Amino acid sequence: MTRADNTITIYSGQHQGHLDQNQLQNVRHIPGYAVVKQYREVAFKKGTFQLAYDDVAAHIDPTTVSFSTPNNPNVAAVLEQNFQFDLVSTEQLLNRYLEQTITVIHGPDSQHQTTGVLLSTAGGMTLQLDNDQVISIQQWQHIEFPELPGGLLTKPTLVWLLESLSSRTETIAMSYQTRGMTWWADYNVILHEGPDQSCTLDLSSWVSIVNKSGASFHDTRLKLIAGDVNRAPTNQPVRQVAREALVQAAGTADFSEQALFEYHLYKLPRTIDLPNNSTKQIQLLNHTNGVHCERTLVFNGSGQHHINYHRPITDSGYLRRTDAKVAAWLSFKNAANNHLGMPLPAGRVRVNMLDPDDGSVEFIGEDRIDHTPKNDTIELKLGHAFDVQGSRQQLHFERGKNSLTEQLAVTINNQKDRPQKVTIIEPLYRWSNWQITQHNEQYEKIDASTIQFTIEVPADSEKTVEYTVLYQWPDQQP
Repeated sequence: MTRADNTITIYSGQHQGHLDQNQLQNVRHIPGYAVVKQYREVAFKKGTFQLAYDDVAAHIDPTTVSFSTPNNPNVAAVLEQNFQFDLVSTEQLLNRYLEQTITVIHGPDSQHQTTGVLLSTAGGMTLQLDNDQVISIQQWQHIEFPELPGGLLTKPTLVWLLESLSSRTETIAMSYQTRGMTWWADYNVILHEGPDQSCTLDLSSWVSIVNKSGASFHDTRLKLIAGDVNRAPTNQPVRQVAREALVQAAGTADFSEQALFEYHLYKLPRTIDLPNNSTKQIQLLNHTNGVHCERTLVFNGSGQHHINYHRPITDSGYLRRTDAKVAAWLSFKNAANNHLGMPLPAGRVRVNMLDPDDGSVEFIGEDRIDHTPKNDTIELKLGHAFDVQGSRQQLHFERGKNSLTEQLAVTINNQKDRPQKVTIIEPLYRWSNWQITQHNEQYEKIDASTIQFTIEVPADSEKTVEYTVLYQWPDQQP
């Protein structure tokens, strides 16, 4: 085992893509975590001795630390394990230098330099000078200490108390979990539309990795886990890291992918550096061209999505008339026969289109996807149609003792110079027991509470879908 075997496995957490700057500024708001596995060559001492290791993340979970000697398993027993994170500070240094000599720079524009024995730090600094004069300094610019006293830590440190049988160099292996690390995928799409309204796209993807763990990792193998891994909650405090840098690095080879339990594991076939306080981007997949796609216009005039049937909605004026926008969707199948077919981790998808006049790339919308297995269809909402509009109105309403009948009309207006196919989504939100008794266009039942019409609206024209629905409920319902 060598340093080249060091590995970081990063878990994405339950989020789909890009984190904003406010989230990145505070480790508490960064979803995900990492498991760090490191190997080091260390000089052992025979008998009982302390081994200190200061190359660990500041946001380590010390309860997850494991220690072993893989090449010589029985060479040492761990008697104690400590995580020391009380790092050196001005207050600690001053306490260590009580009754010792220090130099204080103070006064306007740091004009004065006073050297003396530090007597007290209460309410400022009290110094005794060489002539036995005692002075108090309330404000200062900086302090000069002769040296750093022993026992103070400049970095978070793991300390083991070992009972060792060896007095030579041994390989140690350690692993731990740390907060402050996460990853997500970013996908870039170039959309192509043919004169026959055919749709293809070119897809490239990058992995964005955030390291705000409080440690830098060099020459390390990288693994990424996609999936919702359950963890027991913890109340351990974490400390904030304040600054942010940006590092970009193009990948020299694709990630490989494999199943791991109920998740997916992505491995990079080379080692990388992950500096602290950085965001690194690595290519996930090679650029893929010619992916078949489908553009869809969708109109949900009621705006209903999630329906809770606590009681029938009998108000005749409920959603009597609504005007809503027609949504523009892009979909494609993540399948091998469509030039894809690899499980895709959650992330943000940006869609662009070429301007035919100058060949420039113009942004037309973006959406986020969840972890998507192969052979699934990816659906992206890009925005709203400009020249296609919709409206929805109630034509008739009749209330019975344990029923009601409602007639609705949905009109799509197409101002484009060519026909447009539009999908009309109609949630049946008044009650769970319903029946379509009349309709002028064919419909499809999508689920227990939704029907769908798919119509083609001629150029510079409009088309209206009308249907009647009967709701019924038992006597005990109001």
